[in-house]
Amino acid sequence: MPQLRLALCQVNVTVGAIAANTEIVVARAHEAAAAGAQLVAFPEMVLTGYPVEDLALRRSFQRASRAGLDALATRLLDEGLGEVAVVVGYLDIDERARPQLGRPIGAPENALAVLHGGRVAIRSAKHHLPNYGVFDEFRYFVPGNVLPVVRLHGIDVAFAICEDLWQDGGPVAAAGGAGVGLLVVINGSPYELDKDDTRLALCARRAAEAGATLAYVNLVGGQDELVFDGDSLVVSAAGKVLARAPQFVEAVLVVDLDLPQGAAEPVDLGAGDVSVVRTLISAEPLPSWDPAPVAVQPRLPAEAEVYAALVTALGDYVRKNGFRSVILGLSGGIDSALTAAIACDAIGAANVHGVSMPSKYSSDHSRTDADDSAARLGCQYRVVEIEPMVAAYLDSLKLTGLAEENLQARVRGTTLMGLSNAEGHLVLATGNKSELAAGYSTIYGDAVGGYAPLKDVPKTLVWKLSAWRNAEAGRRGALPPIPPNSITKPPSAELRPGQLDTDSLPDYAVLDDLLDDYIERDASAADLVAAGFDPELVERILRLVDLAEYKRRQYPPGTKISLRAFGRDRRLPITNGWREQAPPT
Repeated sequence: MPQLRLALCQVNVTVGAIAANTEIVVARAHEAAAAGAQLVAFPEMVLTGYPVEDLALRRSFQRASRAGLDALATRLLDEGLGEVAVVVGYLDIDERARPQLGRPIGAPENALAVLHGGRVAIRSAKHHLPNYGVFDEFRYFVPGNVLPVVRLHGIDVAFAICEDLWQDGGPVAAAGGAGVGLLVVINGSPYELDKDDTRLALCARRAAEAGATLAYVNLVGGQDELVFDGDSLVVSAAGKVLARAPQFVEAVLVVDLDLPQGAAEPVDLGAGDVSVVRTLISAEPLPSWDPAPVAVQPRLPAEAEVYAALVTALGDYVRKNGFRSVILGLSGGIDSALTAAIACDAIGAANVHGVSMPSKYSSDHSRTDADDSAARLGCQYRVVEIEPMVAAYLDSLKLTGLAEENLQARVRGTTLMGLSNAEGHLVLATGNKSELAAGYSTIYGDAVGGYAPLKDVPKTLVWKLSAWRNAEAGRRGALPPIPPNSITKPPSAELRPGQLDTDSLPDYAVLDDLLDDYIERDASAADLVAAGFDPELVERILRLVDLAEYKRRQYPPGTKISLRAFGRDRRLPITNGWREQAPPT
């Protein structure tokens, strides 16, 4: 059988940075070519970054993307890579489309191109446009209706884009009728917990349907709330994993494939409205060679995977937005301790500034645990007593009760924002998903910041991640970064004497279980009661969640790790007269 050496380049690019992204593509193409690859594949919209959102509608950006693609083809030839077939994703335009109400301006396309010999050998656009969860592609793109097939060194290779793999029919179905030996799918598939298992099963199923080896290449790195985990892989038509790249790191995965030679007169059976377009690059197979060994990288355990996602996303948010350092409140609690550990792992302890801001209600252990957290991490650290500032407000405003409690949080928020303005740090909010869901946070207080690493992390998972990070440090012979007392003590906002979170909320194990059903699965109050939750608790917690929508709208962006993150995933009206009611008992 003919052979082909394929390279899958999972790279970290930046939305809008076409020139910088092009440099990444060229550098990785050189690396792949040096390893002997004849076909090099890059992820979805690698030239523009992904997702581009409303940038897709700007004519200047559309033109820049197309010009960047043409320039890349010429540059690859000029730099001695003309004989390598390079597959890239980019933003294109459907030149045949006419302006039409209900279609995106300029008819932009989420497209791929195969570059060879200094020219664009073939182009095609994504057929299935996702419009669920974090995706709004009907808003930005027009669909394509072509399956591109290239004959390269005697092998027929088909190409598709991300969602075309996830949906039945379309290009992948057409590949099955086109008799291709290899199907290459370029992706911008965001991370979610356990999604790597889902991807593998999907790739194996689609490879069997196409009757071809399937190669899947994905982005890596953070983009606002999204983080991409790479996890590029190659599976045979029989579902065997032939190669797999690591998660959350850039990599060039090179694999030698034995593939069937293309038919002398191929017959395309078609698939609905998708037609097959064929291009000849080289008809003759290459002389055979001894395949090089390739690794199948193991998957990360659950906590390690989530932690890597949080570190990757925060690090890229800081760097890609031009910050050099972050600042956060260190309260001695578990949320701030974990956030600080993530920040130190993401950008280095020297660039992390922790601030302890005790009030008259702060316990001794909160002060000492904050000190311990900073010492364990080796981050920058200072103590700012907020009592004089709180007293000045109270003397003027005469606040009591909840207003006085919230004032302490708001003074802390103002302190962090002031230091941010003065010193140029990015402020990190330290709240978790459970608190954000129930509205257990102070708007303009602990909710201030430019990024919230734990925004999509439930409280119970905060504890698991903290325990895992400490255990991982111990395994490596390093000092655990999170104070043990921060993990074991009962959580408290410490805004009044003896306050505990359980004064206002149920045990977090119960709360997170209920929230998972309500937020992730859209369970009704009746569903929750039927699942065994107390009816009075259901009505109380659901009311808290619904009433806190205005707070969540004003919360900083944060890393998505779940199926249903607040923000892009879950969109509910603030002004909302609907309330779930538990059935009578």
